[in-house]
Amino acid sequence: DHRDLHSFPTRRSSDLDGANAVHTQRVEFLPGKRAATVSNSVIRGERDVYLLGASGGQQMDVSITALENNAVFDVISPSGYILSLEAVSETVFLPHTGDYQVIVGGTRGNATYELTIGIQ
Repeated sequence: DHRDLHSFPTRRSSDLDGANAVHTQRVEFLPGKRAATVSNSVIRGERDVYLLGASGGQQMDVSITALENNAVFDVISPSGYILSLEAVSETVFLPHTGDYQVIVGGTRGNATYELTIGIQ
């Protein structure tokens, strides 16, 4: 199922600053696992932020599915670089060691989603 990302409205970084609320949660892998899946929902205008510690040189595979195809994510490096913007599936090469942010938001209305993050 390939979605046309261009159909999503453009979201500027100022929109994140104006979010009503931001919910932050650290993602930890179970012993022996290299991926985790989180099921959640985000209310219109709010953002869910997932923190994940990783080493520079690794790669992160991130994908999101939503009941109404209305959720996207951004990936931000520990130094504040935007590595992915408004994506639904992305493999990102990690330039630095530290906490990466995966920021989930809805493109319209409330979004119920399943986010999968893996590190290689």
